[in-house]
Amino acid sequence: MLIATPQTMRFDTPLLLQSGESIHGYSLSYETYGTLNADKSNAVLVCHALNASHHVAGVYEGQDKSEGWWDNMIGPGKSVDTDKFFVIGVNNLGSCFGSTGPMHTHPDTGKVYGADFPVVTVEDWVNAQAKLLDALGIETLAAVLGGSLGGMQALSWTLQYPERMRHAVVVASAPNLTAENIAFNEVARRAIVTDPDFHGGHFYEHGVIPKRGLRIARMIGHITYLSDDVMNEKFGRELKDAVLASANGYKYSTQDVEFQIESYLRYQGDKFAEYFDANTYLLITRALDYFDPAKAFGGDLSRALARTRAKFLLVSFTTDWRFSPKRSREVVKALLDNKREVSYAEIDAPHGHDAFLLDDARYMSVMRSYFDSIFNGLEGSPPPGRPKAESAPLGGSAVREATSVGVTAA
Repeated sequence: MLIATPQTMRFDTPLLLQSGESIHGYSLSYETYGTLNADKSNAVLVCHALNASHHVAGVYEGQDKSEGWWDNMIGPGKSVDTDKFFVIGVNNLGSCFGSTGPMHTHPDTGKVYGADFPVVTVEDWVNAQAKLLDALGIETLAAVLGGSLGGMQALSWTLQYPERMRHAVVVASAPNLTAENIAFNEVARRAIVTDPDFHGGHFYEHGVIPKRGLRIARMIGHITYLSDDVMNEKFGRELKDAVLASANGYKYSTQDVEFQIESYLRYQGDKFAEYFDANTYLLITRALDYFDPAKAFGGDLSRALARTRAKFLLVSFTTDWRFSPKRSREVVKALLDNKREVSYAEIDAPHGHDAFLLDDARYMSVMRSYFDSIFNGLEGSPPPGRPKAESAPLGGSAVREATSVGVTAA
């Protein structure tokens, strides 16, 4: 069993942020798994999504049910094998799981940051991660891996530090958010900021938490993470047992919880409101909204990705309507336009966006095969260069079942 040990590193040198502000005296929480080899070439950085953390794999000693959020993917003998790789999980700035965030004290004022915590972006997170790698003495990464928002960070790594990584693995992600995605984020944010307990983001001083807003935000988000098929299969139109026992099967109430899906969403919302920070939710969803590497190039993603050097694996899932396969194919096409080496797998899975966190034999096989190929190429591998393109048919159904790495027709 892989035992995880949380670590913290403090940075006193100011970190300049995209907003023009800077932050100093900050800390990053992180965990490492496996052993760094002699030439420090087997390091894999894992970037987390919205409500995850640095606890990527393994369990905490003496704690039941403390598995890392990607424990099915990462560990000894798993797809990302920690007997081969030195895996690093980092908690992003602004989070509420250890790294400096709105819940922490500003070193200059002695007061909790609250709403005064500076706005952070995907690019800021990548810069902070690079500082941590510098401190660990790791110059070049074998790979950067991330799903969803973590995939955006992996993509940003290839643009900000193209010479420091050999592979980028981008799962269930996109080059930017659609207007619909931004709209979902805004509705969730409004639920939080209009909660009477929010107090302009300084609710800590009032000894309260805007739980009602957090509950609604999580319920909205959770709906978007699941596919319609999964929701129908798990819940359908089933009523709660207490309602079924009534005379006609309905209470005809606008307030009570009657359907199983209502009960499930409220449970998820209640649980989320107990552990997640409201200001962190606002910060991270804004970072999602802002990410758009093509913006500086007039919306031309091919031009934006021209400075990449890494080899790529992109994975998408057919029922993921929030980060649809179409968005991954946009990245694949832009990379091929630049003659980069790209592998792409589109997995026919029913689970929606959450599929990137779940066990699927085809998905795990793709990941294992790709990381095995990374490991086999480590010995004597040259610094990141500009590899030739791999031909890939993008028309029609790109990949429905992937059993090997590469872009193939279904």
